[in-house]
Amino acid sequence: METVIIKGQSKLKINSPVFIAGLPGIGNVGKIAVDYLIEKLEAKKIADLYSSHLPPQVMITESSRARLVRNELYFKRLRKKDYLFFTGDFQGLTSQGQYDISFSILEYISKFNPNLIITLGGYQIGKLVEVPRVLGAYTSDDARKKLESLGVVFSKNEPGGGIIGGAGLLLGLGYEIFNVEGVCLMGETSGYFSDPKSAKQVVSVLAKFLNLDIDIKDLEDKAKEIDELTNKMMELPASEEKKEDLGYFG
Repeated sequence: METVIIKGQSKLKINSPVFIAGLPGIGNVGKIAVDYLIEKLEAKKIADLYSSHLPPQVMITESSRARLVRNELYFKRLRKKDYLFFTGDFQGLTSQGQYDISFSILEYISKFNPNLIITLGGYQIGKLVEVPRVLGAYTSDDARKKLESLGVVFSKNEPGGGIIGGAGLLLGLGYEIFNVEGVCLMGETSGYFSDPKSAKQVVSVLAKFLNLDIDIKDLEDKAKEIDELTNKMMELPASEEKKEDLGYFG
């Protein structure tokens, strides 16, 4: 088996799309955001990416049907502007896998002449915050200026260790190898659980940046549910909290 196989539709007419990627990662912020965009915009799947760099397993559906793990590429045209969305079950298990998968999907979409790459992810701060900030990294000066006006923070000290995984590699390879400028948007998150509140902030900024009309109510509802759950956990008596901790790590 080849290390990466992409099975896609042929004869697609896609012109200079914006490529938006969000894969599982810290707080699942990027994946939640892109999955939400795909759902709300009713984007159509146009390709599956299979790879031996992904975990050796199948996923089981509600009807017990098995399917191989994969990443997926979706397409949507809005007001004569084309968009591609990249999401999936997992990221590559190794550094080599991360590079191979990122390079392969960029090579695949290069035939459509993408004009901008936007990667989405989470920035772990190890604590809960009321209103998560959205931090940015860029290879496009024009995109940075517009995003700064929307409140995105570009800080030389954050994230201190750089951007690891697909969110960083797709941005870097896209610019250095495929000559496509881009930005990365990272929502602050505790990193302890899937974080729809952080994803909501990222989607809100992205919608304004791209002039997309997206209803974020469902993300707001999910964020409230997480807030209620964490508040209940914080209110637990010390003895109960300790018992829960022991049960979790046992």
